[in-house]
Amino acid sequence: MHISDLQKYILNEVWNTKKIKISREKFNKFYESQKNAPAKEARTKIVTQSIERLIDKGLLVGFGERTRFKWFIKDVKFTSLGKKLGRKLQGEQPELPFKKRRINK
Repeated sequence: MHISDLQKYILNEVWNTKKIKISREKFNKFYESQKNAPAKEARTKIVTQSIERLIDKGLLVGFGERTRFKWFIKDVKFTSLGKKLGRKLQGEQPELPFKKRRINK
């Protein structure tokens, strides 16, 4: 299962909090450290799409309000599958981009 950097950040934030539910406002901090961050309106849309995709994969549960046409997600929490993946992400080390050299004898 492929997970983007933003989705990994969301899962780490949910894992590192002591509360069961976490507000989605914390996820906007992902773009504060980036140089080429999108506009604020686009950030909200991107974070919403990432949360919805994590919910579709069965990793998160969303809480919020529903109108006739749209869901407004305010809080999220882990599912059991999400907890397993979150635990795995805590112990995963990034792979360094070393090139394999060939030694000719």
